[in-house]
Amino acid sequence: MSNELLDIDPIDLQFPFELKKQISSSLYLANKTDDYVAFKVKTTNPKKYCVRPNTGVVLPRSSSEVLVTMQAQKEAPADMQCKDKFLLQCVVANPGATAKEVTPEMFSKEAGHRVEETKLRVVYVDPPQPPSPVREGSEEGSSPRASVSDSANVSDFTTAPRFRVDRLEPQENSSEARALITRLTEEKNSALQLNKKLQQELEQLKRESKRSQSGGGIPFMYVLLVGLIGLILGYIMTRT
Repeated sequence: MSNELLDIDPIDLQFPFELKKQISSSLYLANKTDDYVAFKVKTTNPKKYCVRPNTGVVLPRSSSEVLVTMQAQKEAPADMQCKDKFLLQCVVANPGATAKEVTPEMFSKEAGHRVEETKLRVVYVDPPQPPSPVREGSEEGSSPRASVSDSANVSDFTTAPRFRVDRLEPQENSSEARALITRLTEEKNSALQLNKKLQQELEQLKRESKRSQSGGGIPFMYVLLVGLIGLILGYIMTRT
């Protein structure tokens, strides 16, 4: 809605009604002239509403915001209908006028001032509905609707990386355990092979010792000792 001096938006003051809660609605005034325009806001129920500012000046080709606050109500009106109304008065002010210079006489028609008047209704609307909760057991891959509020995305995401790190630790421990088991198995196999080799060498030394004794050769114990020392030295060299 507009008059010759100001464009007014919205034409109705809408309040999302809730019991025992203060509710505010903004009114925007746009000066479409090259003059300074003074305004004043009146209401049929001044005890119920607070208007800031209730008087002021809109500069040429500029705009101003008026905040209308409804006091907390203890009871809901019948059929959610409101009979309250507002009256916006505006008049051309002197160049360079400020809000402090606005006086009640400026809006007196009896004094010959040209006063533009616009009536505004009060309309109660339904309050915004909270977001629907995510259903438990929702199908994988679905996109649950979430609230756009700061407390939930910080604990979960901040906890999400932490959660992923905690899940990685057992995997690292399992890798180390598997590596240890593999190394022990290899050492066990090496020890078994060495034992088998020693047994084979021992049998061979016994046979050679018998032949040496029959032919007057080197004693059996000496040959056995030399063979064992050689095997041990060979094992040590392969380990280093």
